[in-house]
Amino acid sequence: MHKFMEQIELIDHHCHAVTNQDLDRATFESLMSEGDRAVPGCTQFDKPLGLMMGKWCAPVLGLAPHADPDSYLSARKALGAREVARRLAGQTGVNLMLIDTGFLAERLYDCNEMKAVTGIQTKEVIRIEALMEEVARSGITSGRELALAFVETLGARSAFASGLKSIVAYRTSFDIPQSRPSETEVFLAADEWLRQLADGTSKRLEDVTLVRFALWEAGELCRKHKFPLQLHVGIGDRDIFMPKCDPTVFAPFIKDMEDWGVSITLLHCYPFIREAAWLSEVFSNVYMDIGVMQSFAGPFAKKIIGEAMEITPFYKQLYSSDAFGLAEMHYLGAALFRKGMAEVLNGWISTGDVTANKAEQIATAICSGNAKRIYNL
Repeated sequence: MHKFMEQIELIDHHCHAVTNQDLDRATFESLMSEGDRAVPGCTQFDKPLGLMMGKWCAPVLGLAPHADPDSYLSARKALGAREVARRLAGQTGVNLMLIDTGFLAERLYDCNEMKAVTGIQTKEVIRIEALMEEVARSGITSGRELALAFVETLGARSAFASGLKSIVAYRTSFDIPQSRPSETEVFLAADEWLRQLADGTSKRLEDVTLVRFALWEAGELCRKHKFPLQLHVGIGDRDIFMPKCDPTVFAPFIKDMEDWGVSITLLHCYPFIREAAWLSEVFSNVYMDIGVMQSFAGPFAKKIIGEAMEITPFYKQLYSSDAFGLAEMHYLGAALFRKGMAEVLNGWISTGDVTANKAEQIATAICSGNAKRIYNL
């Protein structure tokens, strides 16, 4: 399986672009962590992700495996941001990246630039909360105007996208009312949020009513275009209230989207991998990935992949890297996923639980086939 996995096509159904800037050490290490405060005297290279950068990425930059961090960062700086992106993000064997453009876009390459730098095809996934924030700062003066402009803008942008994404788990948690709010509720909530933006008491969309409104509008468009709605689950920075990021809490909304025929893709899922797997088993419209975890787990990527495959139907799993900022995350996401998947399937083959031919079919579905089907690629 190792040779097969090394050559197989990948579609990265959820990732971000990479930085278009050269990075100093502090900035580089900040992008290696979900935390926002460094520990004096310690380095982000001293964790599984750091080990994997030394093992896998250093040779791609012309260094010996496990080069020390100073040498690694010096070589990276000498090559420059664009060449690093070409070598690492461009050498993953990924055929298509579906890129979430809604977070810190000003610091990253856009979709067209990512394609030019890496040689990989790209398509956009629109983050609905970021789009509503963009609309709110465009000169809107009333809640009614905001709601109508959001619907119009999201509809126009969706025509050229491959999917929509929500970070409701970040902004409000999943533990919210999940019904569609009334027009009056939306207009009043939007009026209040605009006042808060004007006086500086709010900097981003966190209003439960407006987030619900955005979700239902997104669902309508996903039904129209027949593409998925991505939902952030679990792991993230410390803004998250983790107990309420369990995706099973969002089952009522998921059920409503099932009735509409809208696919829901659960992103990252750690530590709620088994919960996401259960949802994918019992709801016809739920899919899942373990993006970013293969990089952060490093030598334990096989274990994470195996856990995701315990009960999840093979036609419900998707590859993603969730790479953000660092080209290394694109490279490691693919390399460690290929390795971990090969090890899991080889184990099944060795015990006679699956034939080699069936194992290749399973891998093909997870690596690209399922994404092609639900994103209409």
